[in-house]
Amino acid sequence: MRKFVAMLICLSLFIPGTGYATDIRTPTALEPESIDLAVPTIANQLVREHRDDNRLGYLDTLFRLQLAAGHYRDAIASIRSLRELRNDDPSLPPIYLQYEIYALARVIEESRSIGFPDAWRAAFDQRFGALSDAVAQRATPSFDADLAQIDGDFDKALADSAGKASLGADQALALVRSWQVKTAYNAFHDLAPGAIADDDRRRYITDRNVRILTPDGATVSALIVRPRNDTPLPALLTFTIYANDDWAWDDAKKAAAHGYAAAVAYTRGKGSSTATIVPYEHDGADATAVIDWIARQPWSDGQVGMYGGSYSGFTQWAALKHRPKALKAIATSATTAPGIDVPMEGGVFLNFMYPWPFYVTGNRTLDEATYNDQDRWSSLNRRWYQSGRSYRAMPQLDATPNPIFERWLDHPAYDGYWQAMIPQGEEYASIDIPVLATTGYFDGAQIGVLHYFREHLRHRPAANHTLLIGPYGHFAMQGGVASTVYGYEPDPSARIDLQALRFEWFDHVLKGAPRPALLAGRVNWQVMGANVWRHAATLDEMPTRSQRLYLVPGPTPGTHALSPRPQPKASVLQRIDFTDRSDAAWAPSENVVHETLDSHTGLIFVGKPLPRDTELAGEFGGVLDFTINKHDVDIAIGVYELNARGEYLDLAWWLQRASYGADRSNRRPLRPDSRHQLEVDDTRLVGRKLAAGSRLVVTLGIVKQPDRQLNLGSGKEPSEESIDDAGEPLEIRWHGNSYLEFGERR
Repeated sequence: MRKFVAMLICLSLFIPGTGYATDIRTPTALEPESIDLAVPTIANQLVREHRDDNRLGYLDTLFRLQLAAGHYRDAIASIRSLRELRNDDPSLPPIYLQYEIYALARVIEESRSIGFPDAWRAAFDQRFGALSDAVAQRATPSFDADLAQIDGDFDKALADSAGKASLGADQALALVRSWQVKTAYNAFHDLAPGAIADDDRRRYITDRNVRILTPDGATVSALIVRPRNDTPLPALLTFTIYANDDWAWDDAKKAAAHGYAAAVAYTRGKGSSTATIVPYEHDGADATAVIDWIARQPWSDGQVGMYGGSYSGFTQWAALKHRPKALKAIATSATTAPGIDVPMEGGVFLNFMYPWPFYVTGNRTLDEATYNDQDRWSSLNRRWYQSGRSYRAMPQLDATPNPIFERWLDHPAYDGYWQAMIPQGEEYASIDIPVLATTGYFDGAQIGVLHYFREHLRHRPAANHTLLIGPYGHFAMQGGVASTVYGYEPDPSARIDLQALRFEWFDHVLKGAPRPALLAGRVNWQVMGANVWRHAATLDEMPTRSQRLYLVPGPTPGTHALSPRPQPKASVLQRIDFTDRSDAAWAPSENVVHETLDSHTGLIFVGKPLPRDTELAGEFGGVLDFTINKHDVDIAIGVYELNARGEYLDLAWWLQRASYGADRSNRRPLRPDSRHQLEVDDTRLVGRKLAAGSRLVVTLGIVKQPDRQLNLGSGKEPSEESIDDAGEPLEIRWHGNSYLEFGERR
């Protein structure tokens, strides 16, 4: 052993600015069986030599070296000095709390001569137990980690170092750091769940299997979590079909930690309910029954707020159709609107919804195995597309009944089936409670969010309905704002805590706290590329001016342009052969940043380079002027920025079946070989600063791809059409009067 330690000596050459030796000599025995002896010795040496001109970086590395070297009291002091220097918001968990508790446990273990499990529990109770409910809730995830990944990172660092006679400073630091993380987490990982559960029992009262009776005799399964507080509290409810008790517990605990009585209720038939599971159809009435039940409980102050995303956003509007008296506010995110954006958008059915009924109705929880069988669903798309069979034939091709999907196909128009689910027309006029709606430029449900917003304001112009949009995807509210969203890197100002904002807003509405500053307007949007937020009173006020660009032939054959002037006598011909299924293996890109545009986007219209930075804001719209040889067509528009590096960034898109363009409730087939005008409206929002030299690009396509319903234009209901109905290729002539308008800010 003495010989082994003696070999861990340092050469006298140092790296400027850090003080580290250029090399650390190591024994050839730097292998798994000896590493637990070697690393503390290396760490001790690095502690003595550690320098960094950046004080934050210095302390961040120092405490890790001290932990690895066994200097636990010093490590605690370094962690606390780091916190003092960072001066983080007190609502955030103390940084590196898990390592502070680990170090304190080692100190207690030594000073009290007790085993590490008991010492760690004493340290946890002392430090974690002193946190407020809200901070403790946010700190909980730091005690969990993927041990396999941690061990794998260490094994890689060790493999990179094994057998070497010396290590560079960076390599030595990487080895020590990975060992420190591995050692700490392996020591406390299995102890944390029990300690956290005991802490939760101290803080909260939990009822895990509440059954609430609905007026028609069904039961709804619910989880209730509330602070140990005798004072009646406002309640927050999420009502969802996604029955997962772990998710429910996390959601409810988070709301309880913020001082609310929290409830998570499942669609009837989920959890402990034994009713038949039917998506969408009963949720409004059932959520109302839950709200009424909550308001009657002694721990409720009579105020209920609803929150949640996607399906759980829909259920809030479904409840509002019934206007429960106790419902005082809703906070929706990425909110679906059945019949508007799922299972079809613009009247076009979307294949990603085909497996969803299996997921939510296959059992009382969620059928993850079936839903996540991507090979099955992508194969089904290909086989259906190649077969030329009707859209209704998909269950036969899958050899599995899908009655919910077939029920949807029975209602291709936005008819009474869909209208019964959420408010309609004047029903919005009576919705007088505050609404917060959040969505993202890259959120597929943005159309649903905007549908509710537009309808509410259309029928109640003074509605207290606040919209927030940024460069977010569908799950940003649940998972946080990622550093990269589908290949796009959001500006720093966009990287906000959306869940914290939601609780601040509820505190404002239900507890009288100040309104969150970020929600300064009714419409609040992050300008991608400008790193700023802007605010307006309405969607119409997002831009300060508009620009009309016409879709015209380009300067050379085969090209197409965006022009400020129409070309009434010019046109562009597009030809689609629906009998050609050679692209059955095609799949859309998941990214929003592209090196080239896929041919499936259709015709590409390119604007001129912008002479100056230009900020696009708000909706886009326009009129498509075309002549077609068919009875119908499904049209897709894409809007992109083409930057100076040649990259295309998705800005917005629009999908519409032409026969439903004038009225989504009534199909009006087109007259073949006649001229038609289709209004482009109810589009997604754009919020982007285009740099000087960038170009605006518009794609104009006809839907023909294996992941969407096909509309062959025969005039029959598209779900009934087969390849035999395709007839001659579709020909559509886009006249030079076709235009799109984009809002700009100056």
